[in-house]
Amino acid sequence: MQPMSLLITTCVLFVGSHLVLSHPLRAPLADRLGERGFQIVYSVVALATFIMLVQAWRGMPAEPPLWAVGDPLWAFATLIVLFASILFAGSLVGNPALPSPAAALTAQGAPRGVYAVTRHPMMWSFALWALAHVLVVPTAAQIVLSATIAFLALVGSAGQDVKKARLMGDAWRHWAARTSFVPFARQVSGQTPWGDTIPRDRALFGGIALWLVATWGHGALGYMTAGIWRWLG
Repeated sequence: MQPMSLLITTCVLFVGSHLVLSHPLRAPLADRLGERGFQIVYSVVALATFIMLVQAWRGMPAEPPLWAVGDPLWAFATLIVLFASILFAGSLVGNPALPSPAAALTAQGAPRGVYAVTRHPMMWSFALWALAHVLVVPTAAQIVLSATIAFLALVGSAGQDVKKARLMGDAWRHWAARTSFVPFARQVSGQTPWGDTIPRDRALFGGIALWLVATWGHGALGYMTAGIWRWLG
């Protein structure tokens, strides 16, 4: 099998297994194996397909970039990753989309910070991370990998809306009515003040810390030097 064909195949396996196990097979498998048993199966399949995907991506031959990448594009991509890091850090606390006994109660609160931006800050952080990588590594293999990650994140978010509405009922529907799927959609339409999107301390400082560590680690692990470290080095 050619390297690109192998990469595409592993991408399809990675996305397909996630979607199938998250939706049509979740209930029957959970009934049969129990919730803990299902989570073990899900984790094993996710890890196995992810390893296959990474190995296929690493096996791709060197490719010439599809466009020139200069400092302005690097700076733009760096800001995207910073914003994605803030979304991710903010999504770890007070997120009704995460499995929690208090999810329905959390959904009754007023959306602030990252939740005023989008009700799926974690998933959008993955999609934005993928976009930033395409901007600075414009090769066919990177586009396929990043498109796979973005597709899974955003399609998974749409599926999560349906699943949460079924599980949480009016609590989720009211949360969805006060938030937006697309970042800043409510601000642009005038439904939510821009001031509500100011990140809380834990999201802002946690996001900046994550961004600094992740971009430093990118170079420390032998990959491209990323973030502000490109200019500080």
